[in-house]
Amino acid sequence: MSHHPAHDSPLGKSSTYISQYDPSLLFGIARATKWHELGFSADTLPYVGVDVWNCYELSWLLPSGKPVVAIAQFIVPADSPNIIESKSFKLYLNSFNQSTYSSFAEVQAVLSADLSQVAQAPVQVELKTLREVAAEGLHEPQGVCIDDLDINVSQYEHPGVEQLACSSEQAEEQLYSHLLKSNCPVTGQPDWGTLQVHYRGAALEHASLLAYLVSFRQHQDFHEQCVERIFLDLQRCLKPELLTVSARYVRRGGLDINPYRSTQHCTVDNLRLARQ
Repeated sequence: MSHHPAHDSPLGKSSTYISQYDPSLLFGIARATKWHELGFSADTLPYVGVDVWNCYELSWLLPSGKPVVAIAQFIVPADSPNIIESKSFKLYLNSFNQSTYSSFAEVQAVLSADLSQVAQAPVQVELKTLREVAAEGLHEPQGVCIDDLDINVSQYEHPGVEQLACSSEQAEEQLYSHLLKSNCPVTGQPDWGTLQVHYRGAALEHASLLAYLVSFRQHQDFHEQCVERIFLDLQRCLKPELLTVSARYVRRGGLDINPYRSTQHCTVDNLRLARQ
């Protein structure tokens, strides 16, 4: 079995939590390995997109010694050379706990500089107060939920394009499912998510999409890589004029990860779902 790059990261290992600012805690994982496995490279990416991270455990000290808490949004370009490994991200964010900063703007600047260096691409950072996030509320995905379809499933490890089916008719629709689950390739821990698809092309058979998504249930890949695999398989099946695939994952360690991949540039609405 090949050595997964994340095995060199803090993931799956006992870690000491550092409470003083330490950017060296961050660990980047090259995207190129998985891109090569899926059949493309940085020069031939079949999509544009971003990974939107939300952090619910961010705190630091004011010069007076009084703590501040905030919620952070990070937007990482999907074509950045590196993914930021999630446990290293958590350890890094916790290193702000006993560090002193005078303002939101100062913390935001530090975060953006450090994360951009590890991702090797500009990372956008926005800090919000709890009041601001509460005012945004919870949202429902747009489109048709396919979860109530009656299907028989026996495949839980090997998702593939052959599981998808479409007709000769053309359609444009938005579909979603809350039944996406995969496992971390290092720790084996479950990752739960809601998958959303918007396409214009050959009409997709909804039951085949649901069975295909369930086949990720024991599949091992990171969040970003699962969404990229789904995007590629749908692209091969539908040969669409338009395709956007996104997932809203349940948070772990105070972080949720929400990958977006599309055939065209679009505005990403970071709308929190009930499980987030």
